[in-house]
Amino acid sequence: MVRVKRAMKIYMGLIVALALLAGINVFLPQGNFPSSLPDQGLPAPRPVLAIVNAFIMLIFYGGLGFLGLIFSQKIGFAELWDPKVSNKERFLFPMEAGLCIGLFFVLSDKIFSRFNSIGILPHPPFPTSLVVSAIAGIGEEIVFRLFFIPFWVWLISYLLLKKRWMNPVFWIVSIFSSFIFAMGHLPSIMMLYGFKTISEVPALLMVEVLLLNGVLSIVCAYHLRKYGFLASVGVHFWTDIVWHVIWGILYF
Repeated sequence: MVRVKRAMKIYMGLIVALALLAGINVFLPQGNFPSSLPDQGLPAPRPVLAIVNAFIMLIFYGGLGFLGLIFSQKIGFAELWDPKVSNKERFLFPMEAGLCIGLFFVLSDKIFSRFNSIGILPHPPFPTSLVVSAIAGIGEEIVFRLFFIPFWVWLISYLLLKKRWMNPVFWIVSIFSSFIFAMGHLPSIMMLYGFKTISEVPALLMVEVLLLNGVLSIVCAYHLRKYGFLASVGVHFWTDIVWHVIWGILYF
């Protein structure tokens, strides 16, 4: 019972932090990103948008994450604060993995930039990049890992297949989740570069988006299952620290 209360306090702390950061992000400079609009181009004043963003994070993301924690427990994933998981596994391993993936992102982008027709992928300016890294680390992991993967593994393997083939189902669902996660990044790129349809996106740019986001997704899924949600968040956050914050500052 004490462990459950501690886990819920940590989870609620993450959701509150996500809501606050999402609200703050509205007021930060976005650089060349599509969200960088003049006040007259916004559907509502920035304070109103900040409140709306924060409310969405609290209710929608918070609710999805809570369901994800329930499904994770049902199918035997590591709990958010699992006593069988050490702090080294919960925090240090994800940081090491995230730093390595971030370097992989940078090197891959340098290579792809020579052939993908748009050059180096853009990044939000600092300190927006730091805030966005935290938002993505928590919010995207809630939607694409914590909720999506446990729900479908529970539905397919636990419910429909009567607890059989859970490991193959996990990897299939994780790959599908990585594809959806990667495709979810295309609209912002299309808006930024004026592509009106997916068919206009250069093939190598599509490959780059799928590769980078796919690698991150699979590693996050593995950490979610083995070490819990905090580990998944850690991998994503530290990847973005290298990719968006450090690389963004050094290159741009």
